[in-house]
This record gives sequence, C-alpha cells and structure tokens, in this order.
Amino acid sequence: MGETTRTIGILLFPGVEELDFAGPWEVLAFWTRTCPEDGWQVITLSRDGAPVECAKGLKVTPDHSFGTAPDLDVLVFPGGMGTRPLVHDEPTLDWLRARRADIPLITSVCTGALVLAAAGLLAGRAATTHWLSLDTLAKLDPTIDIRPDDRFVDAGDIITSSGVSAGIDMALHLLRRLAGDERARWVRRGIQYDPEPPAATAWPAGATWAPPAVDPAAPQPR
Repeated sequence: MGETTRTIGILLFPGVEELDFAGPWEVLAFWTRTCPEDGWQVITLSRDGAPVECAKGLKVTPDHSFGTAPDLDVLVFPGGMGTRPLVHDEPTLDWLRARRADIPLITSVCTGALVLAAAGLLAGRAATTHWLSLDTLAKLDPTIDIRPDDRFVDAGDIITSSGVSAGIDMALHLLRRLAGDERARWVRRGIQYDPEPPAATAWPAGATWAPPAVDPAAPQPR
C-alpha cells in the first residue's frame, strides 16, 4: 500500500452480529483487493486487538487495536447484541466522540446506530436502525429524525442502515460515494449480489413477529 492509501475500518467487539460486519467487508474488500489502484484498504479493529467472539459464536481476530490502527477515513460500526453494553460504555463512547473530529465519514449497520446515538453523533440527524430497535433509538436521542422504512440513510458525513443484511446495501452505497457508480456496479456483479428471496418467506403484512420463547434453564448451544 502506498503512502496515500486511504483506510476503511470495521469495528469489532464481543457480540457483534456476523453479517453486520461480514457483509460490508465482502463488498469493500472485494473492491479494494481487486482494484488496488483506487487507493483504498479495509481493516478490522477492536479496542484491544484480541480475538472477538461474535453473536453467533464465530471467532475473529481483528487486524488492529485502537492504539495500532492507522488513521481512518471511514469507520463502519456494526450492530449485534454486543451493542447493548456499549451504549453505556464510556470508554467506547469517549473514543467515538474523540475520533469524530478526524474520521470524515462514519457509518453504522443495524444497532450500531444506537451507540452512535449514545455518543451524541446522531443529534438532529436523520437515521435508521433495526426495526426492533427504532423505539430505543428514539429514546436515546429524541432529536433524531427516525426513518423506519429506509434501507439506509445518508446524512452526509454519517450513514446509518437498518438491520443486518441492509449493511450490504449500505456498503454498496458507500462504494458509490467513494469510487463512483461504475465501480459499484462492477463490484455488485462480481459478488453476484442480486437478492431474490423465495416469495414464500415474505413476512405477512400486519402480522406480529416475536422471537421464540426460550427456557432460561435449558442448556444453551456453544
């Protein structure tokens, strides 16, 4: 990588949702590794650089810690159950507030937006998150213009996306901003991203969705 290489950092933390970071990673790394002449790289980072256990049990080793990561031009903040404690984690919130001044573009996937809101980064802005967490986002900061029906929301120097798989769409939009429509179309074709889920899996309009009941005394899979 040359001295002018710009960097996209994807943040990892315990309980991060796998697709929240792996979807954007696939889009962005496919681009940066097949088109190095564009002058971008993608890295992963965490607070201490130690291996992270994700929400569904996948274990990932970040490239960097906060202390060893290069300067970032873009930050991707994924979601997952691990964001719940981060909303109250002052070291993480302070890190976000401090980096806000020197990271030109910050993005989130799913409930990553909750942490951005807790840090005060979404005040007065339009934003979205996973549909189950829209009320929580509004409570964290009532000044946020909640966009419940948007797949992603581009508010200039901050982009938020709705839940899980929406991070792929957000990453393609980010790619359009960084490298143009033609490059984004080329990448989308390269990763064959043309979602067409079976019609029978569509959720019925007006139906109530809830997670299955779990016996707290039952052994949990590892």
